[in-house]
Amino acid sequence: MAGPRVVVVGAGPAGARAAEALVEAGLRPIVVDESARSGGQIYRRQPEGFLRPAQKLYGSEAAKAQALHARFDALRDAVEYRPDTLAWNVADNALHVVRGTTAEAIAFDALIIAAGATDRLMPLPGWTLPGVYSLGAAQIALKAQACAIGSRIVFLGSGPLLYLVAHQYVEAGASVAAVLDTATFGNGIAALPGLLARPELVLRGLGYRRDLRRAGVRLLGGVSPRRIEGDAERGPTGVTFEHRAMPETIDCDAVGIGWHLRAESQLADLARCDFAFDPVARQWLPRLDPDGRSSVKGVYLAGDGARLQGADAAEASGRLAALAALSDLGRRGHEPAMAELRMRLQRFERFRHGLATAFPWPHDEAAALPDDTLVCRCEAITAGELRHAVRGRGAPEVNRAKAFSRVGMGRCQGRYCGLAAAEIVAAASGAPVEAVGRLRGQAPVKPLPVATEFVS
Repeated sequence: MAGPRVVVVGAGPAGARAAEALVEAGLRPIVVDESARSGGQIYRRQPEGFLRPAQKLYGSEAAKAQALHARFDALRDAVEYRPDTLAWNVADNALHVVRGTTAEAIAFDALIIAAGATDRLMPLPGWTLPGVYSLGAAQIALKAQACAIGSRIVFLGSGPLLYLVAHQYVEAGASVAAVLDTATFGNGIAALPGLLARPELVLRGLGYRRDLRRAGVRLLGGVSPRRIEGDAERGPTGVTFEHRAMPETIDCDAVGIGWHLRAESQLADLARCDFAFDPVARQWLPRLDPDGRSSVKGVYLAGDGARLQGADAAEASGRLAALAALSDLGRRGHEPAMAELRMRLQRFERFRHGLATAFPWPHDEAAALPDDTLVCRCEAITAGELRHAVRGRGAPEVNRAKAFSRVGMGRCQGRYCGLAAAEIVAAASGAPVEAVGRLRGQAPVKPLPVATEFVS
């Protein structure tokens, strides 16, 4: 008799460890992976035939990346691995996927969503110029294409990824002009109690800053970004900002931007999971029990798509969610391992609080963007148009503002504009950001080919 069908979405740290736990319990899970190869974004693999050593690709995380890759490769015969496959909907106890132009629905007894996260971006004048990349995209260029995004680069934003990507670029021989951080030294001091939950990562981050300084990279904290200079023909020519109340422009020909991460929670939304506003991340996240169970029976969440705790926590939460699913399916006996994983995740959660304090999302800057700033690049909606939807058309909630302005209706479905749009709507309506709600997800979570054929 066949065992229960468990589907895992994602083959990054959380998805890979979930699959491992399921195989150890004697199941053959289906692993749906949007990428061509396992590893997720943080441990993204090079295309076949690329020969850059792991140390250059992953730096201090090389051993972890190689271990995860090796373990998943060893599982390949024990799982049904579906790379290059987009999970685009969850409905009626089935995961809807498409590969190429062939779509199907995969029924499941348990679904573990480990969809990861994307860059959290703050729109600012000039952010849509060619040559402006998210930090994640800059990483992909380096890891997957072995090329830099420019010959003189400025990285702008806040969060650990800002310094990691800049460090990776310097290690690869690229020219980084500056790292501009909106966080202040005072933020870091206030964050110390949480950050000390993982002192080794604090030391690693300080090491990145030391190496960047030695390489001649200018590091500035407490900046207020004003605009990315340039035009459509030349791309970026500089980044203008204020530092200690003084305006300044640093010349460049490429810019990488990002303010930590936002959870990829669309599939959880389509599965009808409950959400709650998380004041730490200042975004809406799915409600979970300590083991990764969502509010919907049979749906489990793990990794940065549920809690923005980083790659190490993603591995632990992926395994914990799989053990919770096994317990709920009648495969018991995992409680000691689950208890240990819960304790580990408590430490990661304290560190998450520390990071959010050290590298806060500059919501005041987002709320005060000039009226002519393009907020939604898919639909070409400006901050002024969004404010008019609130003040002129009576839309004090983000989905109402979406209906009037089309913000978040494009192909990204608000991934890159949604959080900033919520801050603008909140400020325009005089309400706290949690009171204006969140953009509701719609299927498909990403565009499908026009020629898509559905098979039963």
